[in-house]
Amino acid sequence: MRKKLHFRYWLSFIILIVLLLVFIFWNINSGSISILLKDIFQILFHKNGDETAYNIVWEIRLPRILAAVILGGALSVSGFLLQTFFGNPIAGPFVLGISSGAKMFLAITMIFLLKFIPSIPMWIQMAASFAGSLLSLMYVLVFAKKVKSMSMLLVIGIMISYICSAVTDFSITFANDSQIANLTHWALGSFSGSSWSMVKAACILVIPVTIVTFFFSKPIGAYQLGEGYAKSLGINIPVFRIVIITLSSLLSSCVTALAGPISFVGIAVPHITRLMLKTAKPVVVIPACFLCGSVFCMFCDLIARTILSPSELAIGTVTAVFGAPVVIWLMIKKNQIRE
Repeated sequence: MRKKLHFRYWLSFIILIVLLLVFIFWNINSGSISILLKDIFQILFHKNGDETAYNIVWEIRLPRILAAVILGGALSVSGFLLQTFFGNPIAGPFVLGISSGAKMFLAITMIFLLKFIPSIPMWIQMAASFAGSLLSLMYVLVFAKKVKSMSMLLVIGIMISYICSAVTDFSITFANDSQIANLTHWALGSFSGSSWSMVKAACILVIPVTIVTFFFSKPIGAYQLGEGYAKSLGINIPVFRIVIITLSSLLSSCVTALAGPISFVGIAVPHITRLMLKTAKPVVVIPACFLCGSVFCMFCDLIARTILSPSELAIGTVTAVFGAPVVIWLMIKKNQIRE
């Protein structure tokens, strides 16, 4: 049995890595200007070729692809941490209102600061997004202590999301026309306009946080078996909860700050990953979840860019189309189990 499980793990990782590479080259190739595969290899590995194609690959498509890889993985790991914390497969940054809180704080910060400075540094965007996500999560935690039903907690999260969206819309009325256009585009969620500085900022935050999360695999696995079992292993539950909340908020707020709120990735991908691996062991699920989120977001971004070309869909629209059915299925399945 153990050999079969290990074989399944290795096979799943190989499939995810192959899909990741396939979608990287597919995304580079796709667009208003098609680039041949041999030219892509020449541009990527020898850094020469047609000047126009070279600039398209290195300045436009590759930063966007890497942004989708890094931020898609971050959102998936964030969702996994929240699902572990609440013990509910439907928990996620978007559903619990965490992404909306980050969006609200970031929008208010942008509208206020852009009156005094021409552009906002990326670290300020991330800090504002992190503060908003933490505030929303604090409200969710307060209500989590007062309601026993996870379904009710889900409804509360959605209401918090609506409140944050209402405050965001109200604050936008004080923005000028150019700010409104930028905020509206950003609020829909998109990887377009990604730059190497954005990719660098995402790497600086996401990669260390994901590594720290991976090193917490053992206490996360113990927590999955119940607080009593985790305490028996010497885990400080209050401190552990703070760590989980902080790690999840850092990951989800980074995504919101750089690409806008992206729906359903944090809910659907962790569950898809667990179904693929047939296990909930964090030491296996966390890296697989990151890879699966990267593949999922690249796939959705490819559809967003090409299905109505030259027009482009918001990434959140496409992720909702594929992610929402997974959430509906999870809710139906959970209800059947209770019955």
